[in-house]
Amino acid sequence: MTTTAKPKRKWRSWYLKQLHTWHWVSAAISLVAMLLFSVTGITLNHAATISAKPETIERSGTLPAPLVAQLAGRSGDAPLPDTVADAVQAAVQLDAHGKPGEWSDGEVYVALPRPGGDGWVSIDRTSGTITAEVTDRGWISYLNDLHKGRNAGTAWFWFIDIFAAACVLFTLTGLLLLQLHARHRPSTWPIVVAGLVLPALIAIFLIH
Repeated sequence: MTTTAKPKRKWRSWYLKQLHTWHWVSAAISLVAMLLFSVTGITLNHAATISAKPETIERSGTLPAPLVAQLAGRSGDAPLPDTVADAVQAAVQLDAHGKPGEWSDGEVYVALPRPGGDGWVSIDRTSGTITAEVTDRGWISYLNDLHKGRNAGTAWFWFIDIFAAACVLFTLTGLLLLQLHARHRPSTWPIVVAGLVLPALIAIFLIH
């Protein structure tokens, strides 16, 4: 073996080890979430045939008079004062802290959408009467909304970005591993090309 072949072999061994390491690390990070997103991809694709029975619960309560006074002089999309939001949460078990409100002369309305359901709170600015409603569309709807990142908050927003980055890393390292092993597996590139051509043909000829 020549002296130039040894460094080349050493470099290839290090490169292959790095690819395998990053491939399995990215696979481990994205495994469970990838399974979740794959399953919810199927449920979203068949959303019209998966029946759901929303359950709606109505709740009510009354603000103490000192807190009703805090509703005066507000307009636009200002959130509820913290003390009012605390009282609302105690009365109807809905967290309206920091959520924008719709202020009119007679009431303030706060929309509280969430994954797999909906909710809202309305407060009469004169009497302090609290009216609330919570709708639950079931766990399939909940998972579908997580798939879409709908009303899931900042933490889930960043989780999706991190998960997507792990999937990209998993895919690219897999592609490089395919390249390294392709000469021993003649069907590698025809299958890869088929994976590109098939959806492209469907998009061009069968999607209108």
